Amino acid sequence: MESEWITTSTILGGLRDFEDRDAWGRFVARFRAPIVHLALGQGLRPADAEDVAQESLIAFADAFRAGRYDVQKGRLSRWLFGIAYRQILHARGARDRRDADAAVDVPEIADEAEATRSWDVEWERAILEQCLARARSEVQPSTFRAFELVAIENRDAAAVAGELAIDIKAVYNAKHRVLKRIRELRESMEKLSA
Repeated sequence: MESEWITTSTILGGLRDFEDRDAWGRFVARFRAPIVHLALGQGLRPADAEDVAQESLIAFADAFRAGRYDVQKGRLSRWLFGIAYRQILHARGARDRRDADAAVDVPEIADEAEATRSWDVEWERAILEQCLARARSEVQPSTFRAFELVAIENRDAAAVAGELAIDIKAVYNAKHRVLKRIRELRESMEKLSA
């Protein structure tokens, strides 16, 4: 895990340098998963979904480097979605032609509104997973476990305190502390992408 939390604007700033492999790695790590999940949800096979993600990220980086993204015109996540959705349509068209020749049933692709809703779910999931991973790296394992049991698994705080052999106040403090940190991380992550 990186020792420093990298904001979206820092990642995008690094993309301007074609030789900055670390920036590309951080960019892929942050934005690949929601594209893959969206593509899988639209009926693409895993290998095709990975290809769509790669092509989408390359198209995004090229457009960003060319100055075509303007934060004043809309959310970064929406711009990335538009690129990914077009890549999915292209990949599905090619796949549908192949499968039609092989007489394979092909599920319908979602219209753009439905795909947008799916994207929003995947985007939120990816952000939460990244924030949770970072928060986990910043606190003691017992603190994160208390948070996880109470906030994620929705377990009773008193039962968690007994299970972990800690005071109930420590359970509530763990929940508060980790939730606060997740909100901070999300805010820093979403500054440019909101």
